[in-house]
Amino acid sequence: MNITEEIISMLSNNMYAELAKRNLKRQSIRTILAAIGIIIGVIAISSMGILGNSLKLSVTDSFADIGDKLIVSPAPGEDSITHRQIDQMEKVGNIESIIPVSSSGEIIEYRKSGAEVQSYISVYDIEKEGLEKLVELEDGRFFKPGSTDCVVGSSVAENLELATGKKIEIDETKLRVVGILKERGLGFDINTDSGVFTSSEMYEKLYPDADEGYDQVIVVVKDIDEIDSTADEIEERINKKEELVTVFATNSITENLDQVFGSISLFLMGIGSISLLVAGVSILNVMLMSTMERTKEIGIMKAVGASRKDILKMFLLEALFLGLIASSAGALLTLGGGYIIMALVFKNASYLLTLSSMFYVMEGFFFGIATSLIGGMYPAWKASRMKPLDALRYE
Repeated sequence: MNITEEIISMLSNNMYAELAKRNLKRQSIRTILAAIGIIIGVIAISSMGILGNSLKLSVTDSFADIGDKLIVSPAPGEDSITHRQIDQMEKVGNIESIIPVSSSGEIIEYRKSGAEVQSYISVYDIEKEGLEKLVELEDGRFFKPGSTDCVVGSSVAENLELATGKKIEIDETKLRVVGILKERGLGFDINTDSGVFTSSEMYEKLYPDADEGYDQVIVVVKDIDEIDSTADEIEERINKKEELVTVFATNSITENLDQVFGSISLFLMGIGSISLLVAGVSILNVMLMSTMERTKEIGIMKAVGASRKDILKMFLLEALFLGLIASSAGALLTLGGGYIIMALVFKNASYLLTLSSMFYVMEGFFFGIATSLIGGMYPAWKASRMKPLDALRYE
């Protein structure tokens, strides 16, 4: 039994609850129109909140695998990360692995749809074990240290129409493709989708004039809650006398995303709340009209002993019933419509079933009830203040 059924069941034996239900049924057209206003408002405010939350979840899922990493780069004026600096990093606690990376850019040409096309790729020198920690394989295997093998990103494989076993040529050097990586999307460590990955020996052959050391170091931490203190400790160890490296914590990206999408959700919900404001005015109008039409009835009730509190209770119960029924309908329609939209837009309806999305549905539900009660408060107060004789004389 849901919350609406429980409250209605609790009030079903109450005389004023029965009068409230009767009065809502008596003016069914106005009641339905007022309920539609609440339903639209609940759907609007819940849907806007769910949309903003789903966008946030979708984007943060894309960056989920980078939040536990530190990117160590040479400070401005420095050429590379040295082996000595890597040794200093290894003495820092809370580090699971250290992955040194060197890279160079290449323009490659290939034919597509009968035309010559140029594309930019990044060639990476990275240890096989380090690459395994950063990305998964779609097909084939990882390269062997010291070999002429290479692994290519999904975009490179698609553009060049590559399969495992084929060869690519970079600066007149041929590399055999032994693996194709899964598509990972945007990353702040390395660009795996448009990259070619090979062993240190092969990289040195391709770029014999490259500087010693590394372009960046990816540090994977054990405890993400300690990532900021780990970054501080790396800087303290290496930048004692002068700034030699800069350390970027990737978890700051997801934190900023949370703030941005939180603001977007709040803005969207603010737009949706306008619908509830309109619904509140509609309820106010319905209840005021009901008060005027039932003036004599209120006078008779007061003449036979009904108190101000009783009259107030009856009118507020009307508003409560209206809010409960309409808000429940709005919440159910939000869930049903949201499931379809999520499946079509995000290709993942699971975002709708998260606790944060359910929070927005419940928020819309209670806002609908609150709007209904606020809209019915003044008419209820006005009805309770009527004098019996004046009410009985009303024409």
